[in-house]
Amino acid sequence: MGRGRHERDERQRRIGRRAASLGRGVNGGLLVAGTTSDAGKSVLTAGICRWLHRQGVKVAPFKAQNMSNNSAVVVDSAGRGGEIGRAQAMQAAACGVAADVRFNPVLLKPGSDRSSQVVLLGEAVDTVTAGNYRALRPRLAEAVFDTLAGLRDEYQVVVCEGAGSPAEINLREGDFVNMGLARRAGLPAIVVGDIDRGGVFAALFGTVALLEPADQALVAGFVVNKFRGIRGCSRPGWR
Repeated sequence: MGRGRHERDERQRRIGRRAASLGRGVNGGLLVAGTTSDAGKSVLTAGICRWLHRQGVKVAPFKAQNMSNNSAVVVDSAGRGGEIGRAQAMQAAACGVAADVRFNPVLLKPGSDRSSQVVLLGEAVDTVTAGNYRALRPRLAEAVFDTLAGLRDEYQVVVCEGAGSPAEINLREGDFVNMGLARRAGLPAIVVGDIDRGGVFAALFGTVALLEPADQALVAGFVVNKFRGIRGCSRPGWR
């Protein structure tokens, strides 16, 4: 009986050491960026979260800003309801934790082709257009940075999902969703490309080439997503 308990305790200690090591390896966080929208960032983020959870890591998902009408309703410990993107609710399930408004602090819900409702930390706070969004952006950015910092104090690893592409250089100023978030928080980034639509090598290379040098330095690797067929056929491209 005593031996069995000792073995279980030792197993838990090994899991704890491995979890701590994994957390340190990614500086307590990771950004999953993509060459385009629909490159597969949401599913890949969920997969990373699930793998870390199975390794014993206390992990949480995070998407600074999402634009979607597909929201999930979450309830906090005080019984207050709020909205987050449905993808972040799915990622929370992959982490084995309850969905939290902090996992998606800014949710933009399009009301028309020209305006969106702004949901900040679960609550609707404004309606914006492309013209006046810029004035609200500093407030949203600070909320995002503060929220991520709080989550990193609470979890061993926070897996952040970017939005669109980090190479949208016209949006780089004031960015708090992609490389602006990574640079502020000191996060390594991986870039996801969709090989199914073609041009994946150009997309991966072009994305990094358009980044500022300080952002390029944060890129830790690449993921070719939606691959099918013979893996060896892509080998010349990697050379």
